[in-house]
Amino acid sequence: MRLVPARGGVPALVRLLHSHPEAIVFLTVPDGAIATLARAIAGRDVVPSSVAFVHCSGALGLGVLGSLGSAHAVGSFHPLQSFPNPRSPEAFRGSLVGIDASTVPLRRRLERRARDLGAKPRSVAQTERVIYHAAAVFASNYLVALAGLAVELLETIGWSEADAIAGLVPLMEGALEEVARRGPARALTGPIRRGDVETVTHHLEGLSGGPVADLYRMLGRIALELATEAGLEPAAARRVNRALTRDVAATRRRRQR
Repeated sequence: MRLVPARGGVPALVRLLHSHPEAIVFLTVPDGAIATLARAIAGRDVVPSSVAFVHCSGALGLGVLGSLGSAHAVGSFHPLQSFPNPRSPEAFRGSLVGIDASTVPLRRRLERRARDLGAKPRSVAQTERVIYHAAAVFASNYLVALAGLAVELLETIGWSEADAIAGLVPLMEGALEEVARRGPARALTGPIRRGDVETVTHHLEGLSGGPVADLYRMLGRIALELATEAGLEPAAARRVNRALTRDVAATRRRRQR
């Protein structure tokens, strides 16, 4: 696999493609710009029909490349990996790449490209992409958001950001290692898994209401489902559920007065 960056805009890209008629062009632009770029390329009918065009969006299907689809094979190639900054090709190793394509030959080529990078190709169809990408957001973006919240909580009791990160990241890594080894339900630890109502209540009192407490309750109910799946006794689960919902019900009663 040879990667050739295209510089100089659409005209330069079109010229480059005449010397690479079997190329796969990866449109690595923001989601909102993919359709516009595709239309700009499609407006130049001198592009060889053997060239394929592929976007790298996780949320969008092949329809965003519709202006190119009548004359070219089109596809999607979405690494299930985080790239806040440019990273080396080694970042792909062991990752999953979500793939879709309008033709079988292009699908096979994209699967080979993923394997060349040390990644694992996985077909993700048009109808599956919204849920696929939402899952990726929960696992990556919202994981970072939760880490940020945990850091802020420790900062309120005098920790520096560096100390908070140094303390929390090993905890998060250990939890993720257990998820990989045992699955989410069996990896769950903590007060909800133990049915420790007193600790859950103390947490909610310490958070003093507001959106952080609401988030604690929401995530707590999800954790409670995992704890129940892992074997938490029904009576303990009911007590934890009451602790997680008690303040919510009280707030609703106050608002109705």
